[in-house]
Amino acid sequence: MPTRRSLLQGWLAASAAGITGISVGMFAPILRAQPIKRDITPSCGSDDEPTRSSTEGPFYSNQPPEKSDFRGDADGDPVTLIGFVLTRDCQPVSGAIVDLWHANRDGEYDNRGFRLRGYQKTDAKGRYFFETIRPAEYGSRTPHYHVKVRNGDDRVLTTQLYFPGEARNERDFLFNPALLMDVQKASDGDIARFDFVLS
Repeated sequence: MPTRRSLLQGWLAASAAGITGISVGMFAPILRAQPIKRDITPSCGSDDEPTRSSTEGPFYSNQPPEKSDFRGDADGDPVTLIGFVLTRDCQPVSGAIVDLWHANRDGEYDNRGFRLRGYQKTDAKGRYFFETIRPAEYGSRTPHYHVKVRNGDDRVLTTQLYFPGEARNERDFLFNPALLMDVQKASDGDIARFDFVLS
């Protein structure tokens, strides 16, 4: 079984060829043995809608630090979250701010500091990645990540990302199958991919 590092290196190498020449199917050998189903992450260059928005929730903290590695913030099962920020015509959005926050493995948020919170700017290819942990369910909520994506103007995409196969997904009143990540098991954790398509 490959490691998260080897999967990430493969993704970076494939995406270095340029976003316009890359289809999600090209990532199938890297991220899974079968082609990625397009209904679990928004597509661009079609009549599909941009990434769906969702509620911010009560636990957002203003002015998080710029960081992409949350692993030192809390113990838990490792997850590498990767993807692109794209326009509807599949062009990469460089310099977009991807702001991530989530609960720890006990379903608790750090509301006094910035553990499991931070942002990263996309690179010239529109890529982002975070090293983090898998959040736990809590209350009526299934495990999820909170995300804000800003593209240098006043528009902000606020949404949530979900793990496939969670028993609680269908019972979570905020769950939206359009916001499912594609998750691949690695020998040292999970690698999850979600591409944000901006309006």
